[in-house]
Amino acid sequence: MLSPQSTETVRATLPAVGGAIGEITPLFYDKLFAEHPELLRDLFNRGNQANGSQQQALAGSIAAFATALIEHPDVRPDAMLARIAHKHASLGIAPELYPIVQRHLFAAIAEVLGDAVTAEVAAAWDEVYWLMANALIALEARLYERAGTAPGDTLRPCRVVGRLRETADVATFLVQPLDGRPLPAARPGQYVSVQVELPDGARQIRQYSLSGRPDDALQFSVKRQAGDPAGEVSHHLHDHVGIGDTLLVGAPFGDVTLEDGDSPVLLASAGIGCTPMIGMLSHLAATGARRRVIAVHADRDESAHAFRTDLAQLVAKLPDATSHVWYEHPEPGHPADRTGHADLTGIEIPAGTTAYLCGPLPFMRAVRAQLLAAGVAPADIHYEVFGPDLWLGAGS
Repeated sequence: MLSPQSTETVRATLPAVGGAIGEITPLFYDKLFAEHPELLRDLFNRGNQANGSQQQALAGSIAAFATALIEHPDVRPDAMLARIAHKHASLGIAPELYPIVQRHLFAAIAEVLGDAVTAEVAAAWDEVYWLMANALIALEARLYERAGTAPGDTLRPCRVVGRLRETADVATFLVQPLDGRPLPAARPGQYVSVQVELPDGARQIRQYSLSGRPDDALQFSVKRQAGDPAGEVSHHLHDHVGIGDTLLVGAPFGDVTLEDGDSPVLLASAGIGCTPMIGMLSHLAATGARRRVIAVHADRDESAHAFRTDLAQLVAKLPDATSHVWYEHPEPGHPADRTGHADLTGIEIPAGTTAYLCGPLPFMRAVRAQLLAAGVAPADIHYEVFGPDLWLGAGS
């Protein structure tokens, strides 16, 4: 809980800090990486730094946390904190990093806002920072304990024992730990971190959703990321990693997981967002679930739809499941009412449905709006974002 004095100071200065956060966060990262270049080389996603998405996510989380402290002083924003904590744990973030971040972040704030950062203002925002940081440190400690790992030691050498071609730009990898220890426990919907050494010596880490759970391996799927900059890790995995090679793979983490029970469930995905949903469907089929299941997917066309056959097969195994697939450019014979963008308005959604969404932000925003209009409670709509979460504060 934020102290009364700091609450008023933060309330008064939030517009100024929030308005300048777009200048503060790039300067913060410049300062951080100048002193600790190893963090950019081996920890932070260089692609997200280059396109600015990491800066946007940091700005959004700080503003959202400060706003929550002011508007709801007796309620900690646990949903936001849990998402960040899971991502931090997947990277092996240690408590020792938080003072380093604080020092460079506050140096950036002081440089951008100048004389407006009085001792009182600095103390109030320092209180905000450490309320957030200490909450994350505690959450991450519990996650490490549950996973049987320690900060900075979450990656295990694994051998690639299988590689499958899903589409022209999606590959599935199956890996087994080299140390012979049992596979780590995983919940449907979670992801693993994968670290590779790139040609320049950088050891970059990315997270990939578990797209199924074979009995004797971890299975994750990777889309070759285009764009500017292109996905350097996804390209490396596609071009240089095959059966018999070794990867460093982390324990499964992620806060968007399929809850057990008998209530109806809706799984909505677009593009490569199908990977956690296929993982959830695989779990439902393997456990003989009899609950109502509605699977929704949208894609460019049939050839781009990863796990298209798996989707049909898994839905067929479930006694009360249906699938609804939209393609923007379908092959001849595809239903006309399933052409274009996904539209859930014609689907009967039972009362008490819990929904899980994964895909591009415009897709998830549109689907969420349709689910709310259909009577699904906001608390029952959960979403997974690949990359920095730029949807913080929009509801989960």
